[in-house]
Amino acid sequence: MTDTDGDPDAAGEPPDDPDAYRTVSGRGRAGYTVNGSEFIGHVTPASTVDAAEAFVDEIRAAFPDATHNVPSYRVNADPFREYSSDDGEPSGSAGKPILNVLQGRDIEDAVVVVTRYYGGTDLGVGGLVRAYSRAAKEAVDDAGVEWTVPHEQLVATVDYDDSGTVRGLLESADAEFEASYEAVVRFDARVPAREADDLRDRLRSATSGRVELG
Repeated sequence: MTDTDGDPDAAGEPPDDPDAYRTVSGRGRAGYTVNGSEFIGHVTPASTVDAAEAFVDEIRAAFPDATHNVPSYRVNADPFREYSSDDGEPSGSAGKPILNVLQGRDIEDAVVVVTRYYGGTDLGVGGLVRAYSRAAKEAVDDAGVEWTVPHEQLVATVDYDDSGTVRGLLESADAEFEASYEAVVRFDARVPAREADDLRDRLRSATSGRVELG
């Protein structure tokens, strides 16, 4: 669902969970040109600092000839982490305005990178603030905003005989997961943090302790 004009209610009603927060629904991208300079905003969900940094590296690798690739992110980790860099633009003209978009919409677990190709005309600090803010805002608009709750990564490794039991428990918990079938079966799952410990207990019980959890 798309967020509109920073309206805090545009992502719908929050779930009945005091830990619920707003994040982007997926990847988004938007671009425009002002006075010859091209600005391209990119955004994606990121639940860890490593994931946020990996996206920044991905965009820099995809646009190596850009004049600037300006990153900002907010990660709902422990401790909470906010980061921005001007990547060579005048201080306060690029990274902070992008971060302000995430803060203003109360969006967490998200990373934005705005790519700029210089067009030959200086925009001034005020012009840069407006340009980077707009690129970030339109990328977030493209991605959409939704409510979510804190999640944990859970890895469950079992022999084939127990794989159906583990799969069934993960499905009943509405966990997002991927399974790899090799010498053993490995499930990489993403589960709500409040339910993670209970799910681990149920997995151990259902497999009589044969499951390896990580």
